[in-house]
Amino acid sequence: MVTKPEPDLRLLLVPTAACADKSVRATLLLLTGTSESQSGFSFLAREDAAQDERFRDAFAILARAVKDHAFPGCSVAVTHDGKLIAHKALGRFTFDDASPAVSTACLFDIASVTKLAATTAMSMILYERGVLDLEMPVAAIIPEFGRQGDPRRSRVTMRMLLAHSSGLPAYEQLFLRATIREELLQAAFATDLVADPGSRAEYSDIGFILLGMALERLADETLDRFCQREVFGPLAMSHTTFNPAKSLRNHIPPTADDQTFRHRLIQGEVQDENASVLGGVAGHAGLFSTAEDLARFAHAMLNSGYPILRPETVKQFTRREDAPAGTSRALGWDTPSAPSQSGKYFSPASFGHLGYTGTSLWIDAERQLSITLLTNRTWPDCQNQAIKLVRPAFHDAVVEAIDGK
Repeated sequence: MVTKPEPDLRLLLVPTAACADKSVRATLLLLTGTSESQSGFSFLAREDAAQDERFRDAFAILARAVKDHAFPGCSVAVTHDGKLIAHKALGRFTFDDASPAVSTACLFDIASVTKLAATTAMSMILYERGVLDLEMPVAAIIPEFGRQGDPRRSRVTMRMLLAHSSGLPAYEQLFLRATIREELLQAAFATDLVADPGSRAEYSDIGFILLGMALERLADETLDRFCQREVFGPLAMSHTTFNPAKSLRNHIPPTADDQTFRHRLIQGEVQDENASVLGGVAGHAGLFSTAEDLARFAHAMLNSGYPILRPETVKQFTRREDAPAGTSRALGWDTPSAPSQSGKYFSPASFGHLGYTGTSLWIDAERQLSITLLTNRTWPDCQNQAIKLVRPAFHDAVVEAIDGK
């Protein structure tokens, strides 16, 4: 178990408006030397009463996407200057008119946005505590990775896993030759490099499977337990979880009608097959969340990491890497590269990520803006790519509404 740092009284503050007693609030602020605006008590104040008029064009894009079967349903959250200014759900669980309507309380399988809200967040915290050394060889933490006969593997570092420059392939159907978690991990550890470490940037799920396991070994704790205590709890992300309880299934839109691998409707369990064999908890996928919960996570990043991280840590991880040449990757995060799914207005210093199931989170610190879009575009299968046109158009319409264009 990671040795915990000295307690910081600020982390005891509930990051919502739960503490209504002004005298108690004032005492806590005095003890912590924190201002009201910094404390988290003003955390994402709602200012969405006029959202339907203000974001009429943006919501119309989503409504048209639902009508055109780009995805059955969606949930969105927009924050600006520390306020939740849009929170909306449209569509249904499936394309069947009799299926349940999506609400803002619905949980979505956020797929690779897991890489941000769980795996990268854990990396940032462990780095800040001196447990994670970015230049540490992966083989020093996962010896099985280095025992594969390729001497290049010894040069793969933790930074390279985060920056997708390890030389590992983008994706492998490991689930076809592994039936249990340990078998799939061993297959991931043995995956051949397809490029020299550090020579090129290639997005890699396999790299994040390894990263998740390396972090668990460094922390001596599973990814889900660590993130629940250190990320989701402090940020009041009360609906964010791996492996949602079966009782929540009616609040989770399905992602696939899987007739090839699991031979069942996938609802309330992770869509990604590799993550499924890993037991639903993996570094690359597996997390379920609501748009509002991810907006809380985004708000923390816009608030210089408070209350879970220091500003310098956020800056280091969200800054685009200098190498390999031409990379758009930061550490765990992506940054806009034209043409970007974030649209045409997000600043070059913005950061975010996409999820295979049709989810995304983009954050622009210059604008103090975040946009969360959650869909189940993989229903009933993964063939539909229309969201690639919907996302940037929606993001542009949101920014235009904020800027009054």
